Amino acid sequence: MAERVEIMLTEEEVDKKIQELGEKISSDYAGKQVHLVCVLKGGSFFMCELAKRITVPVSLDFMSVSSYGGDTKSSGVVKIVKDLDESIAGKDVIVIEDIVDSGRTLSYLLEMLSDRKPNSLRLCTLLDKPERRVVDVKVDYTGFEIPDEFVVGYGLDYDQRYRNLPYIGVVKFD
Repeated sequence: MAERVEIMLTEEEVDKKIQELGEKISSDYAGKQVHLVCVLKGGSFFMCELAKRITVPVSLDFMSVSSYGGDTKSSGVVKIVKDLDESIAGKDVIVIEDIVDSGRTLSYLLEMLSDRKPNSLRLCTLLDKPERRVVDVKVDYTGFEIPDEFVVGYGLDYDQRYRNLPYIGVVKFD
């Protein structure tokens, strides 16, 4: 089955939104340091761009979780592939995600991180698909709410392809 990608959000739209998110986070954390926890692999593109736009001190760490495999739908089974390198106890933590879909993965991840006693724990996502939510997850910072389409680009992939697109596109299958 062949696929093609149609642009949903241009590079300029994404860049402008990330600037706005950086300004909001900088304002909310004025006088503090923020610890960004990137959910790999998709979140890495977004986190790097966001971190450059946050004006308060920033530290970074990475986690890798899997619930998709090679499919376009979440399996609902969350597997920790790579855990954090350092403790988040007492830190103001923002989990950075590329997309919030069903909420299963983020619900599990946020509960697990909360048990590690951060000072605060918030969630920032570039894309949110609220109509796909099956588990309630509070998203503190949202770039774009999007319809229920399978999207790629800016770190999001389809079977490890299209992550490097500088825009958000919709995968269409012919």
